Amino acid sequence: MVVRKFFKDHISGAKSKRPGLEDAIDFCRSGDTLVVWRLDRLGRNMEDLIRIVNQLNENGVSFHSLQENITMDKSSSTGQLIFHLFAAFAEFERNLILERSAAGRAAARARGRNGGRPEKLSEKDLELLQTLVENGTPIKSIADRWGVSRTTIYRYLNK
Repeated sequence: MVVRKFFKDHISGAKSKRPGLEDAIDFCRSGDTLVVWRLDRLGRNMEDLIRIVNQLNENGVSFHSLQENITMDKSSSTGQLIFHLFAAFAEFERNLILERSAAGRAAARARGRNGGRPEKLSEKDLELLQTLVENGTPIKSIADRWGVSRTTIYRYLNK
């Protein structure tokens, strides 16, 4: 197998618009083979995988997944069966990851952790900030004192 061109996306496989994948599919001609690292890199779910592979088959393009070692073309019923099985497993694995992530976030929230970046200024700092502003201290000086930007100071003032 000779690789003619590499296509790469810097975006999650969960996104519906992936320019690298679209370019790769457009580049393929009848008789070519589209090679991916893993099935879950090709499609978001089983329906998406099947749609993409059927589109490739209609264009006479074979498909190969390196990780699962699956090669599929129109002539191989065994390849189609194995593809559908692995696609179902890939979708199942992705759903498990999503469920575990959601459970982890819920458990963290129950422990009082909301995630995200920590606040730059505490409630005590906010009181002092308001006092300094009321006394006419320049915003730039206040920002320099706490090591934050002026935008951060204004955002806290507008809360």
